[in-house]
Amino acid sequence: MSVDAAIVTRIAHLARIRLSEGEVLPLAGELNAIIGWIEQLGEVDTTGVEPMTAVIPNLLRWRDDVVTDGAVRDKVLANAPAAEMGFFAVPKVID
Repeated sequence: MSVDAAIVTRIAHLARIRLSEGEVLPLAGELNAIIGWIEQLGEVDTTGVEPMTAVIPNLLRWRDDVVTDGAVRDKVLANAPAAEMGFFAVPKVID
């Protein structure tokens, strides 16, 4: 695939990028170089290579998803100005 000035102008228009006439041809050359490099990567033999998401092995440490109350109710209520029957006690706001 080759990128010419018309394609660069069209892509710049779609991307809402303003390019001067002097910027179009150098940009076309840079894009062609990038595409050439990508085509070189496509020539690499990757048979037998396992797909990976990271260079180093990452093991996720999962815990059981258990619903608990946190077992810290007494510690939390110790900071409350007033507590009744295991809950925060607040003054009545609505009559």
